[in-house]
Amino acid sequence: MQHRIIAGLAGAGILALALTGCVPNKTGSDALTVAITDDSCSVSVARATAGAVTFSITNNGTDVNEFEILASDKLRIVGEKENVTPGQTVSYVAQLNPGTYYTACKFQLVGAPVGLAEFTVTGENAAVSKDEQALTDQAVTNYVAYIKSQVAELVPQVKAFTDAYAAGDDETARQLFATTRVSYERIEPTAEAFGDLDPKIDYREVDAVAEGLDWTGFHRIEKDLWPPAADALNSDGTSATLDWTPSTPEQRQQFATGLVDDVQQLFDLVSEKDFTVSLGDISNGAIGLLDEVAVGKISGEEDWWSHTDLYDFAANVQGAEVAFGNVKDIAASKGDAGTKLVGQIETEFTALQDLLAKYGSLDNGFVSYDTVTEEQRKELSDQVNALSEPLSQLTHTVLGVAE
Repeated sequence: MQHRIIAGLAGAGILALALTGCVPNKTGSDALTVAITDDSCSVSVARATAGAVTFSITNNGTDVNEFEILASDKLRIVGEKENVTPGQTVSYVAQLNPGTYYTACKFQLVGAPVGLAEFTVTGENAAVSKDEQALTDQAVTNYVAYIKSQVAELVPQVKAFTDAYAAGDDETARQLFATTRVSYERIEPTAEAFGDLDPKIDYREVDAVAEGLDWTGFHRIEKDLWPPAADALNSDGTSATLDWTPSTPEQRQQFATGLVDDVQQLFDLVSEKDFTVSLGDISNGAIGLLDEVAVGKISGEEDWWSHTDLYDFAANVQGAEVAFGNVKDIAASKGDAGTKLVGQIETEFTALQDLLAKYGSLDNGFVSYDTVTEEQRKELSDQVNALSEPLSQLTHTVLGVAE
């Protein structure tokens, strides 16, 4: 998966690029433009009206980038559009309340944010009908409950998994690795919103090396459980044994304790009385989870040593479908276009689930991903893309923004 590091941003000394203009957005067709290069992130205006704010993002750089909206503390992510490829222009909608935010980009999806700049949202939240407000309230309440339920399931699963690992019971730990991750993968965008918590839990080795950070979490343990051969390579083509040796018993205990503590922190954060999500968070979360599949799971880079990628794949798809399910009534209430979109998304979800079923299930297990041929991976990728196209329109429809 792709990761982000937000902690310590305020002291990073990043020069904010000047934003031109102070005109609030008026309609969805008046999208704010975001021009990205490898070392800049320029938003066309510095101010918008509260509600659904549309950004038209163009990557003029040489590699993948992402656009982020940070809260006033410059730490918490309140919106992001990942995996904007060179030459690509994409539309992204964020539901923003009045307040001070910061916009930034992240070259290659790693490192400190680039072009950090203040962004002000004025006015009041847009009024909605009582019926629509009731649907919104229900969607938010249900999705928050789902997140808390998934994290609550994750806590004991991680404890059982890490206990086996720390005790040297590798057979049991290998059996638990993929299934333990399912609850996490279903709600991954939630963890990603809490600064550096997701990287601590789910960082891949190549990401840690690129950032110069300690490598911890699921994938650090994974490599111990499936130790590479002497001539094996990491997913980036470097030697698998470069600056890596199997963990000592003491190190295993340290990594086990760290993962338990980090997952407990996630549980504590989502259990706070004021924890909530927005309607845009839910619909964008569905889109983001499918992006995770397209970027990390199809390639096999996520679970590089265990080849359990199909478990993560299926969990991401399930999470996306749950998020969609929470907002589909709102989308369908937007008229014929909304009803049609819901039908398209449901059809493509069914097709993707049917295709995944050829390789197993979360209940009965999946085949090892290294047995899935390139032709089969392309078939999976094509179906993910078929779902991504209508799903990418979900936030616009749910928030009532004109394309």
